[in-house]
Amino acid sequence: MLLEIDDVTKLYKKGNIKANDGITLAVGEGEVFGLLGPNGAGKTTLVSQILGLAVPTSGSITIDGVDVVDRPAFAREACSYQPQSSVPIDGLTPMQAIELAGRLRGGGRDVVRQRARELIDALALGEWEHKAITLSGGVMRLVSFCMAVVVPGRIVVLDEPTNDVDPLRRKMLWQEVRKVADAGSAVLLVTHNVLEAERCVDSLAIIDGGRVVGKGTPASLKSKTADLLLLELVLEPGSSEPKMPRFVRRPALAGRRLIGEVSGASLPKAIAWATDMRKLGVVEEFSIGPATLEDVYVRHVTSTNGAGHD
Repeated sequence: MLLEIDDVTKLYKKGNIKANDGITLAVGEGEVFGLLGPNGAGKTTLVSQILGLAVPTSGSITIDGVDVVDRPAFAREACSYQPQSSVPIDGLTPMQAIELAGRLRGGGRDVVRQRARELIDALALGEWEHKAITLSGGVMRLVSFCMAVVVPGRIVVLDEPTNDVDPLRRKMLWQEVRKVADAGSAVLLVTHNVLEAERCVDSLAIIDGGRVVGKGTPASLKSKTADLLLLELVLEPGSSEPKMPRFVRRPALAGRRLIGEVSGASLPKAIAWATDMRKLGVVEEFSIGPATLEDVYVRHVTSTNGAGHD
């Protein structure tokens, strides 16, 4: 494996807090690996140790077989990084900033310029490429992404890369992420956006309270809830929440949307009951479908206790 994390624990002595607690993960060459978890789960702490910016209290981290706890400079050479906060490029145009990042990572002038051109075109940034002005948050995120991948490291760490990015360019960005992985880098995607992660990652780990509470491919994680169906009701405006039948488990109301879990064996009863609710004017519409990765994520996170530190 290109990146191997073995039993990594990070203890902050002040407050005796375990930001990471026995984390073991492996990421292969050409893989897009998702690191999912709520704010404060310990994701950013783990990334800091991978990048050689922090030292684990115990455990080991290797990149290409090199122990980066002992050789943090190697980690900084091997990794390229898009931080969650946008990189300041005051006084530079997007094109200049991307080219500068590529040259600092050792790319030749002509190669970097061509790659920068490809990225700007792929993400439809031509309108801003030569403007040294204050850019919107979404455009700055895209420029920051380009700076991380113009000369990608063996490991490319992307921390919430699509924050503030419009839907069209998000799709373009995920296509570029896939290209970076296909070219041989391992991509570590740090996010709490489960819906986007499901579309692009090859495998993932869910972190909560500093611990790995679930890992595998999206399909393998969802298979653990294969018998689970979700019943979603949209209540008529002004309608009160109906009394739920016993075969609908863990009902939750959010606005006019009422969602509950139904077993496969209870499916006919659930359809009949929801149909009756619609005829009575309580429900505007309803749907029943399989659990998503987001449902799996919520189950893992809400079933654990304790807090970590991002």
